Amino acid sequence: MPEKKSATATVEEYLEAILNMASEHKNVLGARLVERLQVSPPTVTATLQRMRRDGLITTRGKEGISLTKKGMKLATGIVRRHRLAERLLMDILKIPWHETHQEACLLEHAMSERVVDRLYEILGKPTTCPHGNPIPVDDVLPPIRGVPLNTLAAGTTAVVERISEEANRLIELMEYLDRTGIKPGTTITVKEATEYAGTITLLIEGKTSSLGIRVAAMVWVTPSSTLAR
Repeated sequence: MPEKKSATATVEEYLEAILNMASEHKNVLGARLVERLQVSPPTVTATLQRMRRDGLITTRGKEGISLTKKGMKLATGIVRRHRLAERLLMDILKIPWHETHQEACLLEHAMSERVVDRLYEILGKPTTCPHGNPIPVDDVLPPIRGVPLNTLAAGTTAVVERISEEANRLIELMEYLDRTGIKPGTTITVKEATEYAGTITLLIEGKTSSLGIRVAAMVWVTPSSTLAR
């Protein structure tokens, strides 16, 4: 018999979004879920009420939304399926890097645990998705590495660690990052950070590119050195 699904696709999307935001140490609020999931405030409110009723989350006013033990187990499961699906799409099916997120969103809700476990083995037990985000193992999501690019000072050289799931949802942004080479493993240097203009100028493999401050916050890096100004 086929496996019973423990949550609807909609609830899985909420669980995934909550876990991804929490992993970046963001206070998870209903308003942020409205923005992240692109749905109306009443829809978010109704869905969160159902999730609270089903024991998946707790809500504490300004402290925001937290996953329960049950919710965390389901959330890490869907994140694992999503990121392994992305690896399958890029590594085996050769889907372009910037398109894997959208395709994985279609696959993740239909994959059984048996398929997920087998996929993990066949792919060589990968530790991250193509965008550098960690793949959960044994119901545990490894801590993310690095700091947001927008926190670096001018003259700092860093290696890109990961592209936030928030950015993955924006296909035009991912196409831009793909074209400019802003991917995990790429070395970049911050040439200039102009807060008043809201932009960061980068040097990437000898070429100059610019990012908005908000976009730069979605690119996580590990500083390697600070150049003399």
